Amino acid sequence: MNELEKLEKRKKRTRHILITVSVLFIFLMLVLPLLCIIASSLKEGFAFYMQSIRTDYVKSALKVTLIATVAAVVINTFFGLCVSWLLTKFSFRGKQVLATLIDIPFSISPVIVGLAFLMTFGRLGWTYPFIRAINQFFGTNIRIAFAIPGVILATVFVTFPYVSREVIPVLNAQGKDEEEAAALMGAGGLKIFFKITFPQMKWALLYGVILCTSRALGEFGAVNALSKTRGETFTLPLEIDALYMSGTEQSVTAAFAVSSLLVILAVIILFLRNILEYRAKSRRESH
Repeated sequence: MNELEKLEKRKKRTRHILITVSVLFIFLMLVLPLLCIIASSLKEGFAFYMQSIRTDYVKSALKVTLIATVAAVVINTFFGLCVSWLLTKFSFRGKQVLATLIDIPFSISPVIVGLAFLMTFGRLGWTYPFIRAINQFFGTNIRIAFAIPGVILATVFVTFPYVSREVIPVLNAQGKDEEEAAALMGAGGLKIFFKITFPQMKWALLYGVILCTSRALGEFGAVNALSKTRGETFTLPLEIDALYMSGTEQSVTAAFAVSSLLVILAVIILFLRNILEYRAKSRRESH
């Protein structure tokens, strides 16, 4: 056996070892726990499963989760596009500082974020006198902490970087030549954006939206600090925690049943993500 054959044999053996280790790790750390959730959710039978996911508390939690997720995705998509366009198409003082600030949600614990918003908009916060004055003047009952707006704010904060961090590399790779040429030919800013910029980044944008959605659905720490009323401001992760902490066998099974809803949503999001990755890859190869 010559040296080339020995090298190929070692590479083949190494490949098989790495495949085995990777598959075992993914199965033990990801697939098996998810299968356990599904199995535990059906422990009391399908009728109990349906009863568990159709309670008023779960319906309210699902509603709050969807409201916070949709609001976070819309807000972060808009501002993510604005920030991405600003950082890639313009030069200004403090550009690197702004780029660094975008990543703050990645480095701060969500619990700290929730407490920060609580100390800003709660009864001890510096904005509370202004909110109380507005309520007294207009006869309203505006609340941020321990209300839906607080849940939305916390979700927006922790998911802010996902859209911009997917779009920025694409816009950097695109460059400015086509847009500057279009501007010299008299095209307006919006026309340049929708005709040149957007088609180049649409797959990255959709990918960022999917990541933002996935993160928003599972947020717990920041929302937990700003949401204390079960049936009103609880999201699905908080409802799962409340059911599990109840301690009874049926409530624990119900917690797994509600958890399966997030698993199903995660699988749907993963499926959409893979479709987008495939289409983006096909588009790059066609060019």
